[in-house]
Amino acid sequence: MRVLVVEDERRMAAALRRGLQAEGFAVDLAHDGNEGLHLARVGDYDVVVLDIMLPGMSGYNVCKRLRAEENWVPILMLSAKDGEYDMADGLDLGADDYLTKPFSYVVLVARIRALLRRGGGRRPAVLRAGDLSLDPAARLVTRGEAPVELTPREFALLEYLMRRPGEVVSKPEILEHVWDTYDTDPNVVEVYVGYLRRKIDTPFGRAALQTVRGAGYRLASDGG
Repeated sequence: MRVLVVEDERRMAAALRRGLQAEGFAVDLAHDGNEGLHLARVGDYDVVVLDIMLPGMSGYNVCKRLRAEENWVPILMLSAKDGEYDMADGLDLGADDYLTKPFSYVVLVARIRALLRRGGGRRPAVLRAGDLSLDPAARLVTRGEAPVELTPREFALLEYLMRRPGEVVSKPEILEHVWDTYDTDPNVVEVYVGYLRRKIDTPFGRAALQTVRGAGYRLASDGG
């Protein structure tokens, strides 16, 4: 398995390479964001370990560019920042995991192995269904060129459905993931689906948000 480590602290980078090589990984190093982006583009890596604070280009921007190019290599971000918003920013831009410094080397290896098991499936930073797009980091929804204003709950519901395009999602699943509970009246899902339809479909003559009778709801992968 090939791992790219993008870390400007050279002693740490060298230590990570030695440790990962001892675990049986083939490891390449980059010490700035531009070099890391280039290697991630041209190399066939199984995982990228990416520091955030890098010279030349930040880890955030490296991650954002790779995802914009539909490069879905699993990315584990490293950072000295431990704020929840820093972590959220990294994950929203398309990173798969986030580890703060100082970290346990044992945990780092376990996280890398978990990413390898998961594989490099499609995890775009901006979700799209036809001309309907949702940017989790910027909290923006557009239909074509037109912005769509959503409440936080409507946004969360649309994001969940857009992460599973073309799939039928039941009311209990939606309650668990969007409301974080099973106890809420399931009819609230129907109410919010109606709200969403009046914002993302009706004004544009579309029918992206579909009801599957007796099963749940589905967002058409082509945007309706």
